[in-house]
Amino acid sequence: MHFDSFSAFLAMGGYAAYVWSAFGITAAAMLALIVGYRRTHKKRLQAVKQQIAREQRIKDAQALENTL
Repeated sequence: MHFDSFSAFLAMGGYAAYVWSAFGITAAAMLALIVGYRRTHKKRLQAVKQQIAREQRIKDAQALENTL
């Protein structure tokens, strides 16, 4: 579609409210997905690190027990 001016582009041929609200909702949904993913990823990464540390402590305790 060809627009004669920037204001005509913003008006989107009379469908500006629909077009720009759709873009806004889509952008907000994508941002929410990114933020949610980053939070979940950080929590899962922390849980894995804690699990590794816990397993290492168990191995160390078992090794110490076996030497006694």
